[in-house]
Parts: sequence; C-alpha cells; structure tokens
Amino acid sequence: MGEKLAIRAQALSPFYVMDVLRRAKQLEAMGRDIIHMEIGEPDFPTPKPIIDAGIKLLQTGEVKYTPAAGLPELRTKIAAFYLQRYGINVATGRIFVTPGASGAFLLALGASLNPGEALLMADPCYPCNRNFVYLFDGKIHAVAVDASTHYQLTADLIRQHWTPKTKGVLIASPSNPTGTLISPDDLKSAVQTANALGGCFYSDEIYHGLVYGQEATSALAFSDDVFVINSFSKYFGMTGWRVGWLIVPEAFVDTTEKLAQNIFIATSTHSQYAALAAFDDETLTELERRRTEFSTRRDFLYNHLTRLGFDIPIKPEGAFYIYANCARFTDDSFKFALDFLEAEGVAITPGKDFGHHEAHHTLRFAYTTSIDRMAIAMQRLERFINKG
Repeated sequence: MGEKLAIRAQALSPFYVMDVLRRAKQLEAMGRDIIHMEIGEPDFPTPKPIIDAGIKLLQTGEVKYTPAAGLPELRTKIAAFYLQRYGINVATGRIFVTPGASGAFLLALGASLNPGEALLMADPCYPCNRNFVYLFDGKIHAVAVDASTHYQLTADLIRQHWTPKTKGVLIASPSNPTGTLISPDDLKSAVQTANALGGCFYSDEIYHGLVYGQEATSALAFSDDVFVINSFSKYFGMTGWRVGWLIVPEAFVDTTEKLAQNIFIATSTHSQYAALAAFDDETLTELERRRTEFSTRRDFLYNHLTRLGFDIPIKPEGAFYIYANCARFTDDSFKFALDFLEAEGVAITPGKDFGHHEAHHTLRFAYTTSIDRMAIAMQRLERFINKG
C-alpha cells in the first residue's frame, strides 16, 4: 500500500519528541515518576473567565456555525487588542479566526504559496512550519542561524539566500525552540527586504505576551503587506480549545475567506465565544501573573543548566523554552534524551526535531512545570551527567 501514499505526505517529518512522550507515558503507566519538560504547553489551567464564557454559550444550546472568517465580535476584539497593546490599527476584515495557529498557517500558505516555491526560515525552527510548506508542495530553504544573529534571520541573510524560486520568509519571534526575540530594527529591515524583493513575509507571533524584560514587536508595525499568525494557545492558555487568528494583506482577504469556507467551514463556535473573555481585564491580570511566574522559572532553569555546564549563549527573552548546547556531554542529543528519560524519568526534546544545524548537540527544555518539579529534574540531570 506504500505506493498509494501521497508524495507530499511522505515528505513530512515526524515529531521525534513523540517517541520521548510515548515512552514517558509507558513509564508512567508502570508507576515511574516522570517530570515533563518536553511539550510546549502551559501547565496552568485555562483562566476561569474564558471557561465561564464557553460554558455560557454551550448552555444556550445554540452552538451553530459562525461565519467562516470568524465570530464578528471576536474579530473586533482582536482588532481592539492590537490598538491597545501595539498602537496598531488593523481593519477587522483582514482578521480571520482559525482552528489554532495551525489553521492560520494553512490559510496563509494556501492563499500565497505555489508548488515549487520556497520559503526561507531559520534552522532551528518549529518543525510544523516546515511541514505546512511541504503540504502545499513548496520547498524549504533552511538557513543556519546562531547566537551571532540572535538565532533569527536578518535582512542580510534574506538577501544572501534569496533565489528566483523564493516566495518569502518566515520569522518567529519569540522563537521556538530558542526563545529569542528579533529586535525591532532587524524585524523592520527583514520585512522591508522581503517586500522589496517582491516576496511575502510571514510573522509567527504565537508567543507574543510571553516575553520577559522587553516587548515583542509585531511585523504589522512596519507594513500592512504581511501575514501575521497568532494564537490563543500559549499566552492565553487555551491550547485544547484550538483557536487562533491570522491577519492577511488586504489583497488576500477574499481568497483567504474562500479557503476558510472550504477547508474549515468555521472555527469551533464555543471556543470563539470563550475567547471573547480572553481580553477581559480579569483575564489579562491573571495572564500577567502567569507571565511573571514563567520569568521566574526561566531564571531558575537557566541558572541551573549553565551551572551544570550546558552552553546557552543567549538567555531566552520569550516563550517558555531553553535551547541548550549539550556537546560537553554527548554527540547524540536524541540518544541523550532517551537515555535520560529511562535512567531518571525526565522528558526533554532532542534538537533533531527543530532542523539540522547543531541538532545533535542541542536539547530543548520547556519550563512548563513548577519550580519544585524542575528542582527535582535538575537534581536528576546532575546525577545523570555525573554518571556519564
């Protein structure tokens, strides 16, 4: 039956962390105490005002389709959020509510990417972003990045790697897995360079809000001719509700709506009504408390990993990950992650999930668990590397 598989499906790379998670679940079923630092999901519950809003809608029984572009009230609230937080005016008609950021990527690429065209993106980067491109028969031009560019693509790198087949560039800030932010000046230059070269600019902003010590800048500050992907999953704590949003250039509005009608029909109705409460003052106050807690966790984990000898050239400025070089301890980070799980019951993500550049020497630690649990994890890690 293998010959009946679509070529595009065979091009998709697996999540290697799922091997780690699968084994972690097996060990838990056997009674082992497993500390999860592998999955990018906040451990806090969804804020209560959001839950209450979802329940209120469900209790009416009127859980019908919304317009394909999203609940009008929610699109209006998202536009108001951009004005309040960034000082940016976004026309409501350019905002599409989607089934998570994944749905936003599907619409953005479905509306703009032709077969054979290539997207520039950083290596390392989030693996699904590559796979969305492959799904539309596109190509990836992965550009190795390091601490010298803050693990981000710069205007110089974009110009250097641009070819006649390049459709555009994707930048994620804060990034997964490195947690770094692109500076406002570098983001502006990158947007202007992509536009000047006649390409598209895609800005992955799903970790906006989860930043520490500085503010994240939206690509919309520099151009309306950009695709902005965002989500209620990370900062707003709504991973399982599956609701995000996409902002498109004006020229792509009609095509994007047509795609949404055909691919999704509409995003989950109760999730959209729940998301209306995400921007309430009570919710935002709680989210800021959680952001402060994530900052404390970041400092705790960073200090312990560096003390143990892991190389972390840039302290993460956002998201909830630390991408650590483990070359001092291993030449095979995937094996290290699996062995560490077996020996000490701590699940982490190997670098090979995020690309090729230095992947065998890197590990991603998610600080999505309490400091008490991370303290135990660090004790176990110290014991593990000392045995090695």
